[in-house]
Amino acid sequence: MNRLIFWGVWLGFVLYAFILAPPNRPDTAALILRLSTGDWQGLNPIVVALFNAMGIWPLVYAALALVDGAGQKLRAWPFVGASFAVGAFALLPYLALRQPNSSSIDSKSLLLRLLESRWLGALLGAGAIALAAFALFKGDWPDFWQQWQTSRFIHVMSLDFCALWLLFPVLLRDDLARRGIAQGWIAAAVLALPLVGACLYLALRPGVEEGVGGEGVTE
Repeated sequence: MNRLIFWGVWLGFVLYAFILAPPNRPDTAALILRLSTGDWQGLNPIVVALFNAMGIWPLVYAALALVDGAGQKLRAWPFVGASFAVGAFALLPYLALRQPNSSSIDSKSLLLRLLESRWLGALLGAGAIALAAFALFKGDWPDFWQQWQTSRFIHVMSLDFCALWLLFPVLLRDDLARRGIAQGWIAAAVLALPLVGACLYLALRPGVEEGVGGEGVTE
């Protein structure tokens, strides 16, 4: 049933993005180029913050999904890698295909040790807080609302952000169990602060031991 739900959400997201979302604007390619190259003069700070936040989310998911994928028959890295380009469109298939898994890992590669670092979580958290403050205090919200209604790129990017935020507990639940954390309020606290909460979790969570404990992969 969970797989059907994830595949249904993925299909609905794809159909909405390409059929029901507002049309592409002629200046979309130029906007993406400016956002990518740091040419932000004259752009709404909310759009700038949102675009950069979508670069943080894949790193946050990598810190959970690659550890999760180490205990799966299905490896997570192709989906995480694709998420840097298409966000939840790439991660939803992984969530649909994976098995619940709270097991520890046999050994940590250099990449996993980096993703387990609390310093990475602190760095991502600082970036997320800075982006949130930039959008909240400098952004033009009426202009953003108008762009959200008329630009497919901004419309879908906003929904993608929300999808990544709301889907985070799917991996968080097993990550908490993997680390022996039983406090149920943590997931609610993480969700209460979009992106910032997830980054702070990475900065504060205890490390996972190698080859110890866990419930393993279950159906």
